[in-house]
Amino acid sequence: MQYYNSILETIGNTPLVKLNKITRDIPALVLAKVETTNPGNSIKDRMALKMIEDAEKSGELKPGGTIIEGTSGNTGMGLAIAAVIKGYKCIFTTTDKQSKEKVDALKAFGAEVIVCPTDVEPEDPRSYYSVSSRLAKEIKNSWKPNQYDNLSNSQAHYEQTGPEIWKQTDGKITHLVVGVGTGGTISGTARYLKEQNPNIQILGIDTFGSIFKKYKDTGEFDKKEIYPYITEGIGEDFLPQNVRFDLIDHFEKVTDKDAAIYTRLIPREEGIFVGNSAGAAIAGLIQMKDRFKKDDVVVVIFHDHGTRYLGKMFNEDWMRDRGFLQAEQPKTALDLIESHKDQKLVTVRDSELISDACEKLNKYKISQIPVVDDSNEFVGSIDESMLFHKLLQNKAFRENTISTVMLPPFPIVKHGDSIESVARKINKENNAVLMMDLGGNWHIITKYDIIEALS
Repeated sequence: MQYYNSILETIGNTPLVKLNKITRDIPALVLAKVETTNPGNSIKDRMALKMIEDAEKSGELKPGGTIIEGTSGNTGMGLAIAAVIKGYKCIFTTTDKQSKEKVDALKAFGAEVIVCPTDVEPEDPRSYYSVSSRLAKEIKNSWKPNQYDNLSNSQAHYEQTGPEIWKQTDGKITHLVVGVGTGGTISGTARYLKEQNPNIQILGIDTFGSIFKKYKDTGEFDKKEIYPYITEGIGEDFLPQNVRFDLIDHFEKVTDKDAAIYTRLIPREEGIFVGNSAGAAIAGLIQMKDRFKKDDVVVVIFHDHGTRYLGKMFNEDWMRDRGFLQAEQPKTALDLIESHKDQKLVTVRDSELISDACEKLNKYKISQIPVVDDSNEFVGSIDESMLFHKLLQNKAFRENTISTVMLPPFPIVKHGDSIESVARKINKENNAVLMMDLGGNWHIITKYDIIEALS
């Protein structure tokens, strides 16, 4: 039989997946390390378990203890899963900018979650750093992992993530792209990879409002760089001990808007449902496209799962409120047939009688019908208004053939024509137009289709 002794044994050995569409402008082979297959759906499971195991060995974490940590959600999830298996309690502090899904997920594992304000200094007693530190002092038999300064964090990636990537790429990796928060993932992975090949470029993704990039470029800790930002999981307003600036070759800053837009694009173009830091990483990767050559092998870390952001980046109202939604593509003639795209076009032959046309108008509850000849070419049109006036004047008119009274054929538009150009062709002389869809089927477009599309 093949089975694991606990869910903790399923951590790691995550897949490396080639990206195809979203990186189309990058000449290199781009591979995503998809960390959502970890039991907590994020890369943080690796370091969470490592920190707990090291604390158990050192005696800092004792049986029946309480784990207290400040977390943006993913580290808390990893700690909570391990705590369930190992018999610990969990209290987490987080910021009010984190998604509700992250908070609810932590509670699902029995953790207590305390939400703290984002827009305060780390030293402020209200900050999620300070609150977690205070609780760790007040609650007996408790332990604070302190993921930012706990070097077991980066050691987990030195022991696991780095070797996995090296093996999966057969040692051909040339660039690693990682969003930087605590610094554990990028620093631990970079240390291992640079030991194998010091020429591998390590590229960190930062966000505006964070101090990482300027500190790397100038060595200056500039508080003017610090301001609130929306992007989750990357950037900081202090320098965690896990961030090894000597191992990181370059930091690329990404705006909140670009990170959010690319977060939404990844599942739509690659079918991979991942979170905000992955969006930031792809946005940064594309900004750095001139760094990559044809034979390069670029690995980008996809940290966590998209379900953590359903109320944010994957919510159109949330995106629209922040001005993040890209302008919608203008609607075309193809959009105008959406409500009846599966319906077959109703036509009449020019050799049929007016009475036959009247029956079809009645049966299908339509106002106009294209007229075709024996070779199915459009040769004219019938309109209910014209028939109405003719029939009032002469009831015997019903027995005439359609060819004797039909109007000119409806104009034909292309499926990519704009709504405006289609509308200009519908007037007093033409109550409708015809269009062939991508599958070669004909459709009629009326003024009611345009009204429906614009309303």
